[in-house]
Amino acid sequence: MRQPSVIARRVAAASVSLVVAAGAVACGPEDNDAKSAGGDSTPHKGGTLTVLNSNPQQDFDPARLYTSGGGNVPSLVFRTLTTRNRENGEAGAKVVPDLATDTGRPNKDATEWTYTLKEGLKYEDGSPITTADIKYGIERSFAPELSGGAPYLRDWLVGAADYQGPYKDKKGLSAIETPDARTIVFHLNKPEGEFPYLATQTQFTPVPKAKDTGTKYEQHPVSSGPYKVVTNENDGERLVLERNTHWSASTDAERKAYPDKVDVRSGLDSSVINQRLSASQGTDAAAVTTDTNLGPAELAKVTGDKELAARVGTGHFGYTNYIAFNPKIKPFDNAKVRQAISYAIDRSSVVNAAGGSALAEPATTFLPNQKSFGYTRYDHFPAGDAGDAAKAKELLKEAGYAKGLTATLTHSNAKDFETSPEIATAIQDALKKAGITVKLQGLEENDYSDKIHNVKTEPGFFLAHWGADWPSGGPFLAPIFDGRQIVEDGANFNTGLLDDKSVNTEIDAINKLTDLDAAAKRWGALDAKIGEQALTVPLFHPVYKRLYGKDIKNVVISDWTGVLDISQVAVK
Repeated sequence: MRQPSVIARRVAAASVSLVVAAGAVACGPEDNDAKSAGGDSTPHKGGTLTVLNSNPQQDFDPARLYTSGGGNVPSLVFRTLTTRNRENGEAGAKVVPDLATDTGRPNKDATEWTYTLKEGLKYEDGSPITTADIKYGIERSFAPELSGGAPYLRDWLVGAADYQGPYKDKKGLSAIETPDARTIVFHLNKPEGEFPYLATQTQFTPVPKAKDTGTKYEQHPVSSGPYKVVTNENDGERLVLERNTHWSASTDAERKAYPDKVDVRSGLDSSVINQRLSASQGTDAAAVTTDTNLGPAELAKVTGDKELAARVGTGHFGYTNYIAFNPKIKPFDNAKVRQAISYAIDRSSVVNAAGGSALAEPATTFLPNQKSFGYTRYDHFPAGDAGDAAKAKELLKEAGYAKGLTATLTHSNAKDFETSPEIATAIQDALKKAGITVKLQGLEENDYSDKIHNVKTEPGFFLAHWGADWPSGGPFLAPIFDGRQIVEDGANFNTGLLDDKSVNTEIDAINKLTDLDAAAKRWGALDAKIGEQALTVPLFHPVYKRLYGKDIKNVVISDWTGVLDISQVAVK
C-alpha cells in the first residue's frame, strides 16, 4: 500500500480502507472468544455492531477505494472475484475464492487469467450478478472522476494505459472478455502470477451499469455482500449498514455476517475511542475500531487491568519502517557510509521511541517477518540491539571520514511513532556515539511526503515506511527497488533510485510464477541480495494493539490486515 498513512486510508488498510500486520499467529484462539463477555461464548446472529473510528469511510465507491484484501468495512458490501482468507494469523494471509469458483486459472505464462462465477449470486435487489457487471465495474474505475483505487490494472491490462473509462469511451476494455454471464477472461501485458491477489481489490466488485450514478454512486452502491448501505452521511462519517436479504451464505464461505446492523461512526478523537471502548457502556459494549491503536500510555494502563487486557486484539500487518538513503547525494553515495549508519543504529532505542516492544518489533530485513512475504532472516550489518559504534567508526574511516561527519535527517512532524520526531531523535543519539552529527529537519506531513517522493527534491537521508497492498514480496519490493518504477515527474517510491538489471530481471522472473509459495522463497532471496547494498536501514515492524467492547465475540485477526475482521464479529 503505497504508504500506510495513505492505505488505511487506502489498507491495510490502506489498506484501506486499509490499513492495515506477531509472530506467526496474530491472536490465539483463547484470546478470541471474548470470554470476558460472560455466558455463552458461541457467536450468534443478531444485534448491532458499532464501529468507532477516527477516519471517515470516504469515497465509498468500489472504483475509488484503495484497500488491502477488499478492506474491512467495504468488504461487508462489496464482494470481489477473490478475497482474503478470514482466519487468524498466518492462515489469514492466503487468497481464496469469493465470487469466483477458484482463485483463477492462468495460461502457461500467466498473461491470461480466467474466472468462473459461482451460481446463484445476487445483488441486494435480487437481480443476478454477471461477469459483464464485473467488467463494467473495473472499467468505471478508470474514469478520472472516480480515481483513487489501486493503480495496477492500468499497468497490467493490455491496452489500458490510456483508457479513460466507460463514460468517455463506451467501447470498453478489449483486454477483459466475458464470453458468457459466468466467465471472465483477463489479458495482461506481462506475466503476473499474483493476479489472484489483485482480484481482491474493490475494483473487481460487480457494478450493474443501469444502477451506476457516477460520482453519486457512493451514496448507495448496489450491494453484492451481506450488508447494504442505508445511510451515508458526510462522505462516510456515519455509515449504517443493514442486512442484504438476497445475500446467501451458501455462496460465501468467508463472511459470517452475525450482526443484523453495522453502525460506523467516524471523526472521533483516538483517545475518545479508546476511552469509550474501555468503559464499554451502552452500545459501546458491542463496539470495535478498525483504525485506532492503543498508544504507549494507554497500553500501559490496559496491561495493568486484567479485564481490559483480555479485550485487546494483537495483530501484525506487512509493514516496515526504515531509513532511506539517496545515493546520488554525498556522502551517501559512498556505500561504506551507508554501512556505517547501518551498524550504528540502536534498534532498542528506536523501538522504545516507537512505543516499546509491545508496539514495535526490531527489523533487520526489508520484508516483514511473515512467511507469505517470503521472509528470509538476514542481518548484513550485525550490531546487536544497541548498535556497534566501533564498527561504524571503522567504516567511516575507510570512507575518508576519520573525524566523523555531519548529516541532515529529514522526518515528519506527525505524531505517528513511525517517521516522527521521537524516532528521529533516537537515531540522532545513536549516531552521535559513532561520530556522526545528525541535524534534524522536521516537516509537516504534506511537505514531508511531497519532498521525499519527488526525485528532484528527495533528501539524502530520511525516514520512510512501506505497507503491503497484499501479503507478498511483490508489491513490497518492486515499488521500492525496481528501476523501471522510478518516476521522474510524479510520486516516486524507489527511494534508493536503484536500477539494477539483475534485480529487475529477477522481479520479472518471480512475477511469472503462479506457485505463490515458490515465489515467496524467491522474494526472500531477492530481499537478502538487495539488502547487501545498504540502500535502506530497516528499523522496525509495527504491532497493532486494539481494544474491543466487552460484548464482542469471535475476534479474528489475520496476518493480511493485522486488525480485527468485522466480517467475523458477533455481538452478545
